[in-house]
Amino acid sequence: MIEFSPVEEQDLGTIKDIYDHYILNSTATFHDGKITTDELKEFLFIDNPKYPSFLIRKNGETIGYCFLTRYKKRQAYDRTAELSIYLKPAHTGRGTGTIAMKFLEDAARKAGIRVLIATLSADNRESIRLLEKANFTKCAHLKNVGEKFGKVLDVVMYEKELKVS
Repeated sequence: MIEFSPVEEQDLGTIKDIYDHYILNSTATFHDGKITTDELKEFLFIDNPKYPSFLIRKNGETIGYCFLTRYKKRQAYDRTAELSIYLKPAHTGRGTGTIAMKFLEDAARKAGIRVLIATLSADNRESIRLLEKANFTKCAHLKNVGEKFGKVLDVVMYEKELKVS
């Protein structure tokens, strides 16, 4: 059974280990070197009701994390948030991302968020499939804007307007 719990300060080491895997082995993030827990706290908020962060657990084991973050630092964007989901590699492709996406959408609605944005490398096919399955729409394609591992990368953006019940 998949469970979600708010991220607490003592969880940052586990989250850092998961994130470091993606930093060192993929283009899922454009960080290109391990980060500190202080750097992690710059975009992964603890105890923030508008932009919550959650551990993802299965049978008591932390298998990933997900969070909402501010889209832009201007008040007119307060109805919009960017979402991220990171899973341990052994737990991808098993439906957990779909469950986390639904959970984040519900958390966003409760926080008054009306639009979700995802910004990712155009070669991140698994995440693109997840977004499209969740009815996100591609809204931008930026060519050659990133570079990692000696490869020039495109960035795509997806958006979803949340229905309010």
